[in-house]
Amino acid sequence: MKAWRVNELGEPRDVLTLEEVAEPTAKANELLVKVLATPANFPDVLMCRGEYQIKPPLPFTPGVELCGEVVAVGESVSRFAVGDRVIGNPSLPDGGFAEYSILDQNNTFPAPAALDDAEASALSIGYQTAWFALHRRTQLLEGETLLVHAAAGGVGSAAVQLGKAAGAKVIGVVGGPDKVEYARRLGADLVIDRHSEDIIAAVKDFTGGKGANVVFDPVGGDAYAKSTKCIAFEGRIVVIGFAGGTVPQPALNHALIKNYSIIGLHWGLYKAYNQQAIDDCHVELTRLADAGLVMPLIGERLALSDVSDGVGRLGDGSTVGRVVFQP
Repeated sequence: MKAWRVNELGEPRDVLTLEEVAEPTAKANELLVKVLATPANFPDVLMCRGEYQIKPPLPFTPGVELCGEVVAVGESVSRFAVGDRVIGNPSLPDGGFAEYSILDQNNTFPAPAALDDAEASALSIGYQTAWFALHRRTQLLEGETLLVHAAAGGVGSAAVQLGKAAGAKVIGVVGGPDKVEYARRLGADLVIDRHSEDIIAAVKDFTGGKGANVVFDPVGGDAYAKSTKCIAFEGRIVVIGFAGGTVPQPALNHALIKNYSIIGLHWGLYKAYNQQAIDDCHVELTRLADAGLVMPLIGERLALSDVSDGVGRLGDGSTVGRVVFQP
């Protein structure tokens, strides 16, 4: 089969190579799937660079989520059968940027019927992360104001839709006119272009000076610093990641004086400590998809041969919407 492989670490365009490799084999608790669609995610970029918390041994195939059709199951698999359309997180080093991939039964879910292959492939990591951030870690309430940084990105776009589904007023922060339009399509009540607008002033104006009740921050750096200046009384800043490249050093005296919370979310830990919570989250996301309240907006549908360029552009920050590869 064809698969994109990383044989040495570096920038995605430099280190991703399309190769002919042996088709993987499903072990006892695993499923072999024919890949129908795989989206690019920022962890794929970091994995190529060797900067992600998970470091698969070289060589490896990136692609941390997918939609696929089950073609074989291991002897211990009881929840799925050949022919099922599923979504999930591949078992690295055999990631989703390939014609076939391996899924562990516990990291696999039925694909929502309301979504096509590309849309379903993007419902896993970003939407699960956003749901846990907004409903388990910060308990976003109806009528509250949610500020989402990188609102046109994979996890940020999910947060915008889930915030609206929860009845919140959503402010999206993006970079550039194309991303402004995309965030509006997602349903954001206010979109701020960080390249040309003052984030702090815009948030305070929108909220009548009160600030945002919840801040969803996958960026870090300057985005985090500005969030602390427009956070509401009893506000919550949930830290998702550091796509901006700088890890903030929070001033805890400032959190004390302004009476706000700084909350971390590591979605992957739920796999180790609370698998049932992940299963329950998928059920809720499927319900929301069936109701038309969430649907990943696909910016580009590309061929498998375009993986190197697409992941590279995601790393550059020049993509708009989800970039999905369909073998």
